[in-house]
Amino acid sequence: MSAALLIFVATIAASLAGLYGNRQIIERSVFRPYEFRRGKGRATPITSGFVHADLPHLIFNMLTFYFFAFPLEKQIGTVRFAVLYFLALVVSDVGTYLKHRNDPQYGSLGASGAISAVLFAAIVYFPWMELFIIPIPLPIPAPLFAVGYVAYSWWSARQARGRINHDAHLGGALFGLLFVMLTDPGAYSKALAWAAG
Repeated sequence: MSAALLIFVATIAASLAGLYGNRQIIERSVFRPYEFRRGKGRATPITSGFVHADLPHLIFNMLTFYFFAFPLEKQIGTVRFAVLYFLALVVSDVGTYLKHRNDPQYGSLGASGAISAVLFAAIVYFPWMELFIIPIPLPIPAPLFAVGYVAYSWWSARQARGRINHDAHLGGALFGLLFVMLTDPGAYSKALAWAAG
């Protein structure tokens, strides 16, 4: 059974159920560092990754996941992919926790940290990948997309609007690169050899 497919379906189902069915699904899933520090919401670093703030947030994350997660799982195997994804959900929230652990008003949600880890891990394995994103009529090289993704995340984190955890994008990106370095360092040599032409 494909871990990527299970995550994809579960994330869409939970997000849509929370957005258009019972809003309590989202409220109970939100990661709140202040409460987490005080022993509450221990599962929320995971559950917050399965709900989204709105439909555009869900669509953007799931499109990125779709393009990168399935080929990455085929490359590294189901077990390593699942370990990468679920560790990234937790690790990408560390910076958020440290930054907001004394703020009782702060809460965040979304799969952005884990998806960012998947995106950057996949780029190490497939630096030649290209994406077509409507309405842009030209293919976007995956490394360029990744740079744009991080730049947008950095800018959005500075705006601090809504409950989307943009800080997790950066943590997830670094974790994805580190995960490949620790589990398959030869992948970097292959990527550099390809880049060198």
